[in-house]
Amino acid sequence: MPKPSPSAISSKWKTYFYWVFWISIAFFTVYPLCNWLTSKRDSTFDLYLSFELHAPFVPEFIWAYLSLYVLFIIPPFFLGRLQLEILGKQLLAATILSGVVFLLFPATLGFERSSPLDPFYSALFDNLFAVDLPHNMVPSLHVAFSALILLTLAKYVEHISAKAIFRIWLVIICVSTILVHQHHMLDVATGLLVAILFNRTIGKGGHHV
Repeated sequence: MPKPSPSAISSKWKTYFYWVFWISIAFFTVYPLCNWLTSKRDSTFDLYLSFELHAPFVPEFIWAYLSLYVLFIIPPFFLGRLQLEILGKQLLAATILSGVVFLLFPATLGFERSSPLDPFYSALFDNLFAVDLPHNMVPSLHVAFSALILLTLAKYVEHISAKAIFRIWLVIICVSTILVHQHHMLDVATGLLVAILFNRTIGKGGHHV
């Protein structure tokens, strides 16, 4: 494979930061606004089954949960400019669609939020609870973002071991959203559905350039 020219590398990073900017604008507008609006509603939906509330709370899975933020950093090291542009469009579309669903089906987390006894993990969860209200449940935007990025990476990397790592990473993140009591099964399933929808419809047929 020929080495990319400096201009091609520059173009790729410009594309990356362009989409980081617009996705950040969309996310930090849609997500907190929908959270706040739902918190003001008189009634919300309980979109979970009673047996799900027996899922164990495993604070160590917070690292898997927070690994989403690592995923936002690594795409330009594996993808070309066109793939970054397609991924950016997919993430933006997922944000907007999820925001619409948040407003149509305002939901509340079924788990009772409580910080772990360990002081270190307690601080982590206290900060998480402070910025993320127990709403915006269906679909899980956390899962949708993770799936879009990891499915794209798994699609374009060449090594089978790397593909497997990205897919396993996605599974672990999905499980973590439940084990840290941030989401329920329907949230995870619909988050994956949103990711698969836009992964298959936006930018279909793009090449690794």
